[in-house]
Amino acid sequence: MDTEFDWLTLDDDEEVLWADTPHPYSLVPSFIVGVPLSFVLVGIPLLVGSYLSHKNTNYVVTSDALYRKTGVLSRSVQRIEFDKVQDTSYSQTFLGAQFGYGSVNISTAGGSGIEMSFQNVAEPQSLQTLVNERIKRRSGPETDAEGKAAVLDDILTELRAIRQAVEGGEGVVADDDAPDGNGTESAPDASADALEPSDFEFDATTDER
Repeated sequence: MDTEFDWLTLDDDEEVLWADTPHPYSLVPSFIVGVPLSFVLVGIPLLVGSYLSHKNTNYVVTSDALYRKTGVLSRSVQRIEFDKVQDTSYSQTFLGAQFGYGSVNISTAGGSGIEMSFQNVAEPQSLQTLVNERIKRRSGPETDAEGKAAVLDDILTELRAIRQAVEGGEGVVADDDAPDGNGTESAPDASADALEPSDFEFDATTDER
């Protein structure tokens, strides 16, 4: 693994699809404010802090999840799997629109507001498209399987209802006035069905005496 990702721990079948740091031009506002103030020593900490924050921030998109690493003196790594992502959006400031950078915001199911933000990254719209494609790829098969399972459950329920209705209608009907006198309907004599028309033919010849 590249040394710049020594903070990243991936699964065996997980691969990096995209990785970046905040856009260099996102430091322009800090320099605009910090350089004049540096003459009175107030702007120097601002410039140093902005630069170190920029260098120690990493964003990574893998085949399974989103990662965000921040921290100057300490390190904080945030991970969100694609199947937990509920919504994505991106935004650009005036300078961001001019220089081609912006922020991609990630919201999760059950979360309150934005759970992860890739701030000041290049081409935020393309990054959002990549994230949305991975979300669909991860959630699509599972959703289809759940839909098919629901349809099968409905079919089985209807088949059980039909079977119960058919079995309930096949019971023997009781009748006190049935011809056999024992309270049940007598079955037709099977021999009657076996008779053929030829059994009722008579000899037309007369007996002469």
